[in-house]
Amino acid sequence: RVFVNRSLHLENIKYYGFDMDYTLAEYKSPQYEQLGFNLVKERLVSMGYPKEILEFEYDPTFPVRGLWFDTLYGNLLKVDAYGNILVCVHGFEFIKHHQVYELYPNKFLKLDESRVYVLNTLFNLPETYLLACLVDFFTNSNEFVRVERGIKAGDFLFTYKSIFQDVRRAVDWVHSDGDLKRRTTQNMAHYVKKDERLPTVLSRIRESGAKLFMLTNSDYTYTNEIMTYLFDFPHGATPEECHRDWKTYFDVIVVDARKPLFFDEGTVLRQVDTKTGSLKIGTHIGPLQPGQVYSGGSCELFTKFINAKGKDVLYVGDHIFGDILKSKKIRGWRTFLIVPELVRELHVWTEECQLFAELQNLDIKLGDLYRDLDSSAKVKPDISQLRTCIRDVTHKMDMSYGMMGSLFRSGSRQTFFSSQVVRYADVYAATLLNLIYYPFSYMFRAPAMLLPHESTVAHDQLAPTPTKTPSAAVTPLPSSSAGMCIPTCGQYESPARIAAGTDQSLIKEAKDLHRASSIVHTRPSTPTVVTHTHDEDYSEEEETPSGGESSTEQPLRDASED
Repeated sequence: RVFVNRSLHLENIKYYGFDMDYTLAEYKSPQYEQLGFNLVKERLVSMGYPKEILEFEYDPTFPVRGLWFDTLYGNLLKVDAYGNILVCVHGFEFIKHHQVYELYPNKFLKLDESRVYVLNTLFNLPETYLLACLVDFFTNSNEFVRVERGIKAGDFLFTYKSIFQDVRRAVDWVHSDGDLKRRTTQNMAHYVKKDERLPTVLSRIRESGAKLFMLTNSDYTYTNEIMTYLFDFPHGATPEECHRDWKTYFDVIVVDARKPLFFDEGTVLRQVDTKTGSLKIGTHIGPLQPGQVYSGGSCELFTKFINAKGKDVLYVGDHIFGDILKSKKIRGWRTFLIVPELVRELHVWTEECQLFAELQNLDIKLGDLYRDLDSSAKVKPDISQLRTCIRDVTHKMDMSYGMMGSLFRSGSRQTFFSSQVVRYADVYAATLLNLIYYPFSYMFRAPAMLLPHESTVAHDQLAPTPTKTPSAAVTPLPSSSAGMCIPTCGQYESPARIAAGTDQSLIKEAKDLHRASSIVHTRPSTPTVVTHTHDEDYSEEEETPSGGESSTEQPLRDASED
């Protein structure tokens, strides 16, 4: 399935853009994270860290995307959309409630980039776990003394910020200059998922009339090796079609994009020599040719070359900041977020349904304790046992996802990552391959985002307004109708006669008011055509042509003439 935050009509999309890493190319978990984890450990040892850290073993049940690392106290924090702390971990020690209050007043931390680093990407998972391993190692080692903001060893002080900076440098080195790419391409089958539906879905997008482009931060050499493997089938998009090169599936290919910089000022746009992988000299000034590969550039220049407006483009990527947030906020592209963790999230959501049902029953019992009480009540019901049960069931739910709980929530609270998904991703799914199950004229319709007063009150819960009957007294009309004869019980007149008299009186009053006043509009008129934007994907092409009348406007005009 594809899940919808804002309605999206695929028929309006003219360009489909794709990231490569974790989007077109999905890496196998936890094998790929394990590889990155081991390489960063080795790099840290070469930088001078103790050899004992090589004994760390990657545990995929611990890290989750979207955590904050507090470089001041060395804590991993799971927070909600506003920075309220939901879970706090120092190394492998889960900090208790009262201790969190001592470190963070009101259990709140502001998102300050000089102090907090958001571990938002799938590439951050090994880094997240390694930070916890290092903090735990230094905190519990007999050779080091724990101080408030770091670790002390003799005359040397290791602040948590310096440890974090070392890990960041090691991660960047492994990705850019280290063995991660080489080791990945040497054993593709072990690290990269391959699915014959990929060429099929890309081919069908093009058949629908839209164009495709790839926009990745990876260099051309690595991109070519990965994509060649992904499209290495004896056939093409269908079993009857001959095999063809992966580049033929795209209209434009851009590597070394350096997102999110690409969406701001960008870099120099150059053409890639696909035979050598090197960049051709000079700046490419357009146009962009099919079958060619380009490096760098900027979104402004790119959209100019392909002649696309913001909402003409649907960009598919896994990076909530580099791919989704920036393309949405700065360029207005429509966005499709890839969240591979949805497979696990939905598995727990369905398999552990009894826990969710149990929590709902506890909420009902809590409400029953207060059912017959109002502000005059002197007796306070004992809810301590129920609160304990609610906490226990909520904890079981969280642990069903992993040590840090769900990617999207902690109990009833949505996480920071979840809030970003809702805010910036128009649609999201576990894989882009889910598009194969929808026609490319499909309209993804967003469900109504109900507020508590809407989701907890049924439409038939409130008493309906009594309807008027001929035998009932007629409610007095507004003051504008003062002086009119209003019938009561036993003085019933036909609706047609009343309406005729009312119309004549109101028309006369309106003419008198118009003559007495020089104000053009004394009150706003109720719109008779659609003027409010109800749908994110409403297109100007769907509006009534200028000077024309809508289907609802014509009968209204005819009635007024009668």
